[in-house]
Amino acid sequence: MEDAKIMIVNQSTSTAAAGFGRKIAVVVGILLFVYWLAPFAIVGPGTRGVLTTFGKVSDEVYGEGIHFVIPFVQQMHRMDVRIQKGEGQGDAASKDLQSVQTSVALNYHILPEQAAVVFRDLGQSVGERIIVPAVHEAVKAATAQYTAEELISKRPEVRERIKSLLTERLGKHGVAVDEFSIVNFAFSKSFNEAIEAKTTAEQLKLKAERDLARIKVEAEQKVASAKAEAESLGLQKQQVTAELIRLREIENQRKAIEKWNGVLPNVTGGTVPFINVGK
Repeated sequence: MEDAKIMIVNQSTSTAAAGFGRKIAVVVGILLFVYWLAPFAIVGPGTRGVLTTFGKVSDEVYGEGIHFVIPFVQQMHRMDVRIQKGEGQGDAASKDLQSVQTSVALNYHILPEQAAVVFRDLGQSVGERIIVPAVHEAVKAATAQYTAEELISKRPEVRERIKSLLTERLGKHGVAVDEFSIVNFAFSKSFNEAIEAKTTAEQLKLKAERDLARIKVEAEQKVASAKAEAESLGLQKQQVTAELIRLREIENQRKAIEKWNGVLPNVTGGTVPFINVGK
């Protein structure tokens, strides 16, 4: 009897354990099924969600966080709205028909509130579908307004012109331009040689002008020095002439005294002549 009771208890325990195991399996199965259905979507940092229902794009833009979606009916697409970098090169012709290869770089981002419009019009390949063509168009349009030399001398102005054209074009598609820079202008070999020759000629011209200015200054200094020296000699001459006259007067008086024989001249009436014997 005791053995029979033990067997009955063991069977009951086994049955209960089996029932609990089946419940666990059902719960896990339900969870796995729900996970497989994925009735929710997570929109991560720096992105925006665009919901499609049977392929139709919703106008609503979903922010960061968890959002409910209907399995098999709706799908959440993520659009990166962080700043992205683009680089490229484009061939164009300047105003004077010089061939120019322009290398540029820009930073851009999708306007968060326009994420649904961007997804509807461009999909998720924004760089390939709009950025590259827009850059090429803007570079060609701006380059055609300047001569090859102006592209170099007015580089900041050219950069702002291209950026303005890009901002206008991309803004229509929900994309903003943050920064734009011209990395380099590459011209033909003949043009580079012409620019080098012109630069050399200008440098020689500047050197000649500096030498001419230096010679002029030196000549003016010499003239001023000669004038000062002449004035000095004139003063000295005036002083020498006055002293020389005085010395000659003294010398003449000395000679007159030496020739006098000591006899006063006979004078009838009047006073005795006065002989100046000098001081």
